[in-house]
Amino acid sequence: MSTTSVEEEEEDASISKSTAVLACGAMAVFYVAVLYAPTGLLRMSTPVSRDHYFLRRFVCAAISTALSVAATSYLLRLAQLEGLSAMLPVFGLRTHHLWQAVLLPLSLTSLIYLGSFLCKLHAHSSTQNGFISCVKQLPQGLARCARNVMSWRNYFVAPITEEVVFRACMIPLLLCAGFSTTLIIFLCPMFFSLAHLNHFIELYYQGGHSFSRALLVVGFQLCYTVVFGWYAAFLFIRTGTLIAPIVAHIFCNYMGLPTFHASHMRGLETIAFLAGVVGFFTLLFPATRPNLYNHRITGCNCWQAYCILRQ
Repeated sequence: MSTTSVEEEEEDASISKSTAVLACGAMAVFYVAVLYAPTGLLRMSTPVSRDHYFLRRFVCAAISTALSVAATSYLLRLAQLEGLSAMLPVFGLRTHHLWQAVLLPLSLTSLIYLGSFLCKLHAHSSTQNGFISCVKQLPQGLARCARNVMSWRNYFVAPITEEVVFRACMIPLLLCAGFSTTLIIFLCPMFFSLAHLNHFIELYYQGGHSFSRALLVVGFQLCYTVVFGWYAAFLFIRTGTLIAPIVAHIFCNYMGLPTFHASHMRGLETIAFLAGVVGFFTLLFPATRPNLYNHRITGCNCWQAYCILRQ
């Protein structure tokens, strides 16, 4: 590629690549730093309950997310667009094709957990009226989750704020800076993993774990965090809606790591897991076709039409 073509490409982008990368890095660091604001504040005040501590962290996460949205809006000059109806789709927020944005990614993601589902089904069937008992206990279980602050963190605050910051804010910045969609899918999880390095501090300094133990645990967490980050970025870019990665995030937080083997299943769970993996990769592109989630496809890289900012 000639020097002239490179210069023209940079001029077409609404922001420079270096600015976009620095902004994404700053958002990741700020997201973590703000979460620890309650710790510093509580050291100078009277002790509070664990629930109150996490509620303060929820507020801090909301503030960090709002500032990231504001920074993205400023860098992409979204004020030039006409009203919220034109601005919100830049972040993947829209009202049409909602059921596709929920059901299709949820069904696709659940394929990875076929082995886990089979194990749970076996566990329930081994007890008398296990399935009926599980259904009857569902309302009580939901009520317990509603009263549990950790459930709010895992299934509401973390998935929403993380997907807004690390997908809805970062991906538009990187796209408008001229990065390819393939590079963005592999680049975004790096920032996502950066925001999870704080777990090492919690384990080593606060949890009392040894350095090697904390490093091993966090290293393992970063591995599957990167893998999920690839998937979430892929969903956002392919579908153009923020609901898709949020649904996948909540579901994965609820299910945990997929189960692929259990001795009491005699290999059936492993077979189910492998079948689910094959089904997942077979349907990965067909189930995320952009025309399933959008009224029309105009040839814009991001489907939400914020590429018009380059014109």
